[in-house]
This record gives sequence, structure tokens and C-alpha cells, in this order.
Amino acid sequence: MSTVLHPLETSCLSSLAKVFADEELRDQPVQQGTALANETYSFQIAYRSNRLLKHVQAKVISAISSVVSVRTVGLVVCEMPIYENHDEDVLRSTPGLYPDPLFPVTEGEGISLVPGQWRSLWVTVKLNGSVQPGAYPIKVQFETKEGELLGENTYELKVIAASLPEQKLIHTEWFHTDCLATYYGVEVFSEQHWELIRSFIRTAVDHGINMILTPLFTIPLDTRIGGERPTAQLIDVTVEGEGRYSFGFDQLQRWVGMCNELGVQYFEFSHLFTQWGAKHAPKIVANTGSGTTEKIFGWETDATGDAYKSFLAQFLPQLVSFIREHSLEERSYFHVSDEPSMEHLESYESASNWLRQFVGEFPMMDALSAYDFFERGLVKRPIPASNHIEPFLENNVEDLWTYYCCSQYQQVSNRFICMPSARNRILGLQLYKFQIAGFLHWGFNFYYSQYSRYPIDPYRVTDAGHAFPAGDPFVVYPGPDGPIDSLRLEVFYEALQDLRALQKLEALVGREQVLELLEEGLAEPITFNVYPRDPQWLLSKRDQINTWIDNHTS
Repeated sequence: MSTVLHPLETSCLSSLAKVFADEELRDQPVQQGTALANETYSFQIAYRSNRLLKHVQAKVISAISSVVSVRTVGLVVCEMPIYENHDEDVLRSTPGLYPDPLFPVTEGEGISLVPGQWRSLWVTVKLNGSVQPGAYPIKVQFETKEGELLGENTYELKVIAASLPEQKLIHTEWFHTDCLATYYGVEVFSEQHWELIRSFIRTAVDHGINMILTPLFTIPLDTRIGGERPTAQLIDVTVEGEGRYSFGFDQLQRWVGMCNELGVQYFEFSHLFTQWGAKHAPKIVANTGSGTTEKIFGWETDATGDAYKSFLAQFLPQLVSFIREHSLEERSYFHVSDEPSMEHLESYESASNWLRQFVGEFPMMDALSAYDFFERGLVKRPIPASNHIEPFLENNVEDLWTYYCCSQYQQVSNRFICMPSARNRILGLQLYKFQIAGFLHWGFNFYYSQYSRYPIDPYRVTDAGHAFPAGDPFVVYPGPDGPIDSLRLEVFYEALQDLRALQKLEALVGREQVLELLEEGLAEPITFNVYPRDPQWLLSKRDQINTWIDNHTS
């Protein structure tokens, strides 16, 4: 219920609400929930003032306040929220200011109450197993800097003794090191760049991203034909003579060591051929012996030519030796080329066959949607889009992954800024039902325009220059010293926690009972494009899962 103690209205909302500044609240108040002992749980406090007030303090009063943090939900520009022929499951399709970044509330500075606008606080409870089971009221008070109480609201969180199991899903959101160097104006792989990389990877790991795209060479992704992305290459290459090369792995070793420290479990080595067809080599630079670094391969290089094939024949055995030396055999994945279509079958087959000679013992995976690539044995780990996954499911492909990006904007789950958060979070239940082994998305922090033609300000350009639905290119924003989380990233992590909770329950009661519980009362079974759209259904279902876990472990 709302509380009015001054000129301030407040309302408790779930994490699935999106609060727009210029409209009434869409969602019903939610004032209680449940969480397992090691879960990250979020809710919101929406607020609206009838006059301008600055430096308002948001004060948390709770027995578990030490694990509670508060951020403000900021607004970003969405010029192109969605494509024109979208389905109806969007909040808005008009340009404007949309809620997404989660800004820290600094002590003393506080928050501003803008007259007549609904805004919200994002309240995170990061349980770490130290909180005893029980129900905990969490009161959030709004005070002036002089201590005058403006308003308050209370949310009750019941902490359950059972814990989530370790994440089994392999999850990658493509990490763009060059975008960090460009946005922050630092030299690639300078000490400043390494610190930024570390902070962004730490945030990734904290949100269930356990595989990191590793730029052996400048990643050949979303680059216009003939164009270049800034050089971001971990492998040092030296030209030793005509067609002969030596390789340095010091930077890769530093990368692996850093990722190990931060909890990264898997490495996907960057694509060794260009996107959309595997027709060319990625951009590769080398020390030519004269003290200068020059580009030796790129768009002008035929992927099937002897020069590049010879280069790979010299490089890949040494990379495999590095993998073995650092005990990465079970943690390494390779890419050929991103998103090949049937017209690229011949060039992809040639590239895949050449790589298999050297790295065939490791999984090779690519985002593609034509079943023929897998059927012909060209890729061990096909990653079909969620709206093209049916043939792979029907043929019982083992260790199946899926992905979505800009093209998945009709019916299936996605996380564009204009979409309701329930459409983001439902993925966790779908991944569980279909026993999906991995999930991939291309944009953790892509801060360029489409085809990497120019850098953008992600607070003002959320669609890569009118290319993709707003929010598709990234789920973190660049802050002054590191990443700013998005509302969408937090909700996606909730989906991953839902998946783990279902796996926990399965260990207790068996998969058949879990599936019955999951679809209890639904008119149709859950698929990737048929699922409940009501956020309250999702919240209630998760509480029901938690109750079952509690009842079967007590």
C-alpha cells in the first residue's frame, strides 16, 4: 500500500516492474517474497513527489541491512525501441526515456525527487548464506538531508534455509575489450585498460556469466566489410621470414590468470574467420622485424588461401600446447564464423575442416540456425536462435545451446528495453524444461554503431545507430570507473537463479514432479514461443518452487 507522510507517494513493486517517469504505475504493489539462502533478491520502491527535492537520503532499516544495497533506476534515450512488425508483448514502441541503468546512491549526494515523475529505487538483497532463515522486514525511508521523514515503505523477505546449487548452464555474453578502450580513451591492454577489463568481467561473473570471449586476435564481429575495429589482440605475432611466424602468449597468460581469479570457468576463443560466411581472415597484426607492427591478414585475405592456412597450421598447435600447459582442456571452446547461412555452407565447411585438424579435440560452436551445418558434422556445438530451435530439439541434439539477438523480437523471450521484464525472466524456466546446456548473447558491452563504424554514447544511443532494438547491444553501461549494471542484467540473473532453483527441486523430488509443478494449470505446455506473460504468475511460481524446496529439505 502507498504511504503519504509528506509530498511523497511510495509503492513497493517487484523486480519485474518497469517504472516510467511520465505515466501512472502499471504494476500492482508487491510487499513480500521468498529467497533461498545464497540468492540475490531484488525489489523496487517507486516514488513520486509533488515538488522538487534534492539530496534526499534513502535509508534502509532492517536486521539484514548489511546485505542490502540501494540504487536508483535511471532513464536512457530509446530512439528505436523495436522493429515495426513487432508483437504486442512490449511496454511501449514509441521513442522516449526508458528505465534501465542502475546508478549507485552516493552517501551525502542522495537522490533527487523530480516533481510529478514516478521514479524507483532498486533494492538488492545479496544473501551469502550468513543470514539465518526467517522473515525479515526491510524498511526504506526517504529523508531530507536535515533528517525530515518524507515517506517510507516496507518489504518483507522470507529467507529459506536451502541454498541454490552451482550454476550448470554455460553462459556467455560477448565481451568487447576494444569498446572499453575506445569509450574510456585508454590504450588497448595498458594497465588502465586491464583494470577496466577486470571490473567489467567481475560484474559479468557476479551475474552468472561464466564463459568469456577471449580475443586471440581482433574479434571479427559486427564489422563492415573492408572496415576495422581497433586492434585488440592477445597473441603477439612476429614474422620470422617468408611465411614463418613465432608467437608470444604472455598477454593470453595474463588474461587467463585474471579470469581464473575472478571465477571465470570457460574460455571461448575468438572466431578465426570473418562473420557471415567464413570467407576471410580476422584482422591480425604482427611485428615485422623492423620494430613496427603491421597488419598481415584481414579482409584482403582469402580464408582458403595457402597463406592463412599456413599461419593457422603454425599457430594452432602452439595454442593447444598452451591450453594443455595451463590445464584448460575441459574449459576451452573454439569458433569458426558467426551466423553462417546456407549460402555460406561451402566456405564454412572448408574453414571448419581445416580447424578440426588442429583443434578437433575441443568443442567448436557457432551461432547458426540451419540444421544442415550440424547434420553434416561441421559444428560440434550448434547454437540455434530460440525461434529456430525446434529442429534441433526434435532431433535430440545433445548439449544443445541457444541464443537470441535483434532478430528474436516476435513471441520468444528477449530483453530489449521496451519489453516487460517477465519476458526476460521466463527464459530460465524454458532453459530448464528443454535442458539447454548453454546460452549465448552477442552484446555484453558493445559501444559502437552497427558494423563498428563509429563509437557511441550508450546513455544516448541504445540501438547501435538505429540498427537494433534498444538495449540489444549491451546490458552494462560504462560508469566513471567501471560498469553500471542494467535492470535487464539483474532480471536475467534472476532467470538463471530460477533455473538453479528448479534444478535444486529436481534433486529433491525428481524431474517429472518439477515439470508437473511448472506447468500446473496452464492451458498449453511451455515452449520457446508459448509461455505465461503475466509477471505475477512468474513471481508466484518461484515462491511455489521455494516452498516445495523448503518443505522437502526441512
